[in-house]
Amino acid sequence: MYMQMVAPCLLGLEGLVSDELKRMDAQKVTAENGRVFFEGDENILVRANLLSRFSERILIVLDRFYARSFEELFQAVKALPWAEYIGSNDAFPVKGYSINSALHSVPDCQKIIKKAVVESLKEDYGISWFEESGSLRQLQFSIMKDEVTIMLDTSGAGLHKRGYRPDANAAPIRETLAAALCSLSHLRHYHTLYDPFCGSGTILIEGAMLAHNIAPGINREFSAQGFAFIDKSVWDNERDRSRELVKTDTDFIAFGSDIDQRALELTELNSQRAGVNHFMRLSQADIKDFSPSSERGTLVTNPPYGERMLDIKEAERLYKIMGERFESKKGWSYGIISPDEEFEKVFGKKADKRRKLYNGMIKCQYYMYFK
Repeated sequence: MYMQMVAPCLLGLEGLVSDELKRMDAQKVTAENGRVFFEGDENILVRANLLSRFSERILIVLDRFYARSFEELFQAVKALPWAEYIGSNDAFPVKGYSINSALHSVPDCQKIIKKAVVESLKEDYGISWFEESGSLRQLQFSIMKDEVTIMLDTSGAGLHKRGYRPDANAAPIRETLAAALCSLSHLRHYHTLYDPFCGSGTILIEGAMLAHNIAPGINREFSAQGFAFIDKSVWDNERDRSRELVKTDTDFIAFGSDIDQRALELTELNSQRAGVNHFMRLSQADIKDFSPSSERGTLVTNPPYGERMLDIKEAERLYKIMGERFESKKGWSYGIISPDEEFEKVFGKKADKRRKLYNGMIKCQYYMYFK
């Protein structure tokens, strides 16, 4: 079954998502703000769920059309073959958003879409009431400049929920963003990774998984596992394929430190769940005592900052110390994510490269030093 799909992502990660989908053999990959469209069969759908490090979820695009009235919206949605995707007992809640469109009321759009799906299913199943007590079939819609996209979620829990982090410290970085930072820093299986503000270990764990090509979704379940049109063998084959792609003979080590012993305990626990704890070297340390033990290193970190945990003055004190401790020398690169536009000034060095990213709703810059 060939279909169009879409992978929503954090703003700034569209290029990374596009590249990884192309490596998975997805077709017609096209990026928009905050999402990447692509095409493929059931194998690509399953592969994208298992392997995507940077996407937030994978959705099937059921239709794209223009609607400027509720009647247009209703008729276009009702015409779709809903019985192919939703069983007579399945639950099918609707959620979405509308931006710069005539149909601007999201609750009204939800009601119209829900009603249209119900009317379509009534005709197909010959019943007038749907208990919705069965499996979840989450429907999503987006309306942007009057263009409606109707989608069916295949992931269930967001793809950033890898399953290794039920517990986290005060201000954890999202797993998809942590993986992106490691990728942007060109982390490889022969590198030594450092994070001197490791918190609950997300950057270290995502770095280890990236370096070893471990599928981020290998140990979790997905909504689409219950879809009738995807045979169980597809899931089994794709999981086997992803395990075969894991790099096993590497020189990778991840050094993590934090001033908080509880954070280090969380890192140890989470890395055990992720199956990468044997790569970890953890120690309790203040940033002022940062002293790497290897000749080369790739440092990726998300230091505490004003809007997150500390007042601005304390955050800037840390930036100054980092500027003193992170020496410019051959074989080293430093990547620091921060929302502070004055970061370079306080750090004491202009970044060799910077990239605008979003940590949740907070606009940040990823400052990269490699010269």
